[in-house]
Amino acid sequence: MPLRKLGFLTIGLFDEADPRRGHESTLEIIALGEQLGFDSAWVRHRHLQYGISSPLTVLAAASQRTSRIELGTAVIPLGWENPLRLAEDLATVDVLSGGRLNPGVSVGPPFHYDQVKDALYPGTGDLEDFSYERVRRLLDFVRGEPATGFQGTEGFEVFSDRVQPHSPGLGERMWYGGGSLSSARWAGEHAMNFLTSSVVKAEKSEDFAEIQLSHVREFRAHHPAGDRARVSQGLVVIPTDTASAQQRAKYQEYADQRLPRTATPQGPARLMFAPDLVGSSAEIAERLHDHAAFREIDEVAFALPFTFDHEDYVQILTDLATGLGPELGWRPGD
Repeated sequence: MPLRKLGFLTIGLFDEADPRRGHESTLEIIALGEQLGFDSAWVRHRHLQYGISSPLTVLAAASQRTSRIELGTAVIPLGWENPLRLAEDLATVDVLSGGRLNPGVSVGPPFHYDQVKDALYPGTGDLEDFSYERVRRLLDFVRGEPATGFQGTEGFEVFSDRVQPHSPGLGERMWYGGGSLSSARWAGEHAMNFLTSSVVKAEKSEDFAEIQLSHVREFRAHHPAGDRARVSQGLVVIPTDTASAQQRAKYQEYADQRLPRTATPQGPARLMFAPDLVGSSAEIAERLHDHAAFREIDEVAFALPFTFDHEDYVQILTDLATGLGPELGWRPGD
């Protein structure tokens, strides 16, 4: 099927000595994405690292520099969040953006939880629930379910029993970032959209495309919308049509260094990583058309490599929009 929606994902790296420059670069890249006709721009979430730690703040700024492109998070790890407070932030950014926010979330304890739990949840770290229940609470608040038993007026103050602002439609644009059959099933059962990335769990197979395809089908089999349920695929894709010789060499070295981890499941969780796709738009399009999972989706959010320079991202995005996108049947937005 032709590609209907073309998006990209960035981690938003910055230098500790000059964090503003890195954040400005991310905002410039998002604005460029809109100019090039991309349908969506997504940001990753990194805590206690040198990448975007507050994606909704960045997307609020991006919403004021753009007018059409959808703005997403891929993903917000809910182990760091209070679902009620996050629901308020999501609704606020959605209102500011004119209904363009696509929040992607995931569950599980934060990375290095034993080292950070006393700072994050002093005194209650061992009591926190990091299950899907945390997502369910967030969905309820975003979709307008009561957050309190009280509403009315006290003196001059007026109180609501649900999260304010309420942004109609936001509940239908909630995404779950999953890499297992159980997460795909849960997202479908709760009428979310599904983000599948370049990392999956090897549960019944060690073939990446086969695993990812099983997740797409499991999700849709349990979603009220069935085959119409939205799935976005995120792979690392690096077209080289207009790249310089130096850029091509850097891109290939990056992919070569990461290739060994794609051969077998990694670690106790048996994670399978997809190979990075580097080459001309025509070459990459051919590889994608051979990818079993890609053939069943019509939305992508191709991931930009973590460690490249601003000018590299400009070249990659330009080639994605003018070369690879059309090769896949995509047409830029107005």
